[in-house]
Amino acid sequence: VKSEGPKLVPFFKATCVYFVLWLPTSSPSWFSALIKCLPIFCLWVFLLAHGINFLVSHRSASRILAGLIFSAVGDAFLIWQEQGYFIHGLLMFAITHILYSSAFGMKPLDLKAGLLMGLVSSSCYAFLYSYLSGPFTYLVAVYIALIGFMGWRAVAGMQLCNDLWTWTKLSACIGAMLFMVSDLTIALNKFCFPVPYSRFIIMATYYAAQMLIALSAVESRDEEDFRKRR
Repeated sequence: VKSEGPKLVPFFKATCVYFVLWLPTSSPSWFSALIKCLPIFCLWVFLLAHGINFLVSHRSASRILAGLIFSAVGDAFLIWQEQGYFIHGLLMFAITHILYSSAFGMKPLDLKAGLLMGLVSSSCYAFLYSYLSGPFTYLVAVYIALIGFMGWRAVAGMQLCNDLWTWTKLSACIGAMLFMVSDLTIALNKFCFPVPYSRFIIMATYYAAQMLIALSAVESRDEEDFRKRR
């Protein structure tokens, strides 16, 4: 908390600005796009504050930074989703989930966690299927598969049963779950039925998810510092 907390202060301030201004989505503008993306920009700065050498030497951290960059582009596209840019935003976040999955890695495999996430993802798609039409029938299926895979890799990395978990792995796991809640709320609200307080639920879980995933990138730094102190 002492080492990472101060670096997150700009993110918390930017998030407060977004919720205080609460700009209407009915009139998209570059200003509203900036306000929406500002917390993600602050997470870029959070990772960059650990040093370029750290990002270059630790692939997981650099991939999470790349994911945050694509997330910001996706956020900007979704500002104009009613003007036909929803699919563009979907594509940007699909790339984000691929990058996050790569950052979390494939070890340990944990097939039980993979089966569980597969069942959750399949259930979500089965519920949404009857509401989908046209290209969304396939695009949503691919997207759910990607975010489910990302969730699997985050859960598998925690190794709670083996008592090998760290606070950063727990951060990645919770962040991935919150990301799934945020995107499921988007899907329900867009394709199925109006979700009460949907915008607040979507953005609150989304910002929390991105912050926790960004925090998970500092694990390799912590291990490096620990070895130096020994």
